Amino acid sequence: MSLTSKSPRKVILVALAVGKEALPDYSHPCSPKVFTQPQLFACLTLMVFLRTDYRGVEEHLRDFAAIGAWLGLSRVPDHSTLHKAAQRFFDAAVGDKLLAASIHLLMRRRRIVKRAAADSTGLESGHRSPYFVRRQQRGQKKAKNPLFQTTSYTRFPKLTLLIDCATHQALALLTGRGPKPDTDELDPLLARLPRGVTLLQLLADAGFDSEPNHELCRNDHGIRSVLPAKHGRPSQDGKPPAGYWRRRMRWLLRTKRRRRRCGYTQRWQVETVASMIKRNLGEALAAVGYWSQCRELRRLVVVHNIMILL
Repeated sequence: MSLTSKSPRKVILVALAVGKEALPDYSHPCSPKVFTQPQLFACLTLMVFLRTDYRGVEEHLRDFAAIGAWLGLSRVPDHSTLHKAAQRFFDAAVGDKLLAASIHLLMRRRRIVKRAAADSTGLESGHRSPYFVRRQQRGQKKAKNPLFQTTSYTRFPKLTLLIDCATHQALALLTGRGPKPDTDELDPLLARLPRGVTLLQLLADAGFDSEPNHELCRNDHGIRSVLPAKHGRPSQDGKPPAGYWRRRMRWLLRTKRRRRRCGYTQRWQVETVASMIKRNLGEALAAVGYWSQCRELRRLVVVHNIMILL
């Protein structure tokens, strides 16, 4: 992407606004006060937007003086300064503040989300291969039974998202390492919602299905949950699933007309958001360690919200 276009300038200005909303100018009273924290955050946002690394964005800042003028920089920050700033900005606490600031700027006075969706996705931990599951068929049984195969899993960075179906903005996120089930991730995901944001309806796939999750949404948070009752092994004798809400979900989602009337056909919006993050910002992480990968996942989601603000 050419830096002469208006898109990088808009990204920088929006990132400065988000940084000023969430971060103080300086992290400590005795800091050198050469760069403000919103300026460093805008530089990191530009780095993700251009899909480069710390040294690459430093060279961009040196080559294009207009970027420094947009940011109000007196000099170009070193790549080590940007790396240390990224470690501070995208830990769990400060990363949630930046995400909440981007949500508040986009929603303005609106604090009610009529329909939200949750899902998890996996990203690559390197640029070598786009696959994390390799299937190999066993020996001579290929011709007799092609479905008989061995499946091997590897560990991969996992991102769980809660998004607004109307705007495609991310409302909350969880980082971790997969593969692992999604059932126990709904409670901490809802706990990370920004203060003042209220959900009316939550859509999710069968990975989040459980009776305690329905009770959590409806009794504790006042959210109308729509989760297909398909988790676990199906009943052999045709009995309905256990639990009042799971039995009601089986009736509610039985036909296509009912699924459309209750809004479950909009669950694909969260898959669209995962695809937007991977296509626009990259599906492979540069970080190697677990905590570094978690910080990079938060950085991708915050920059996604900034791009939605554009």
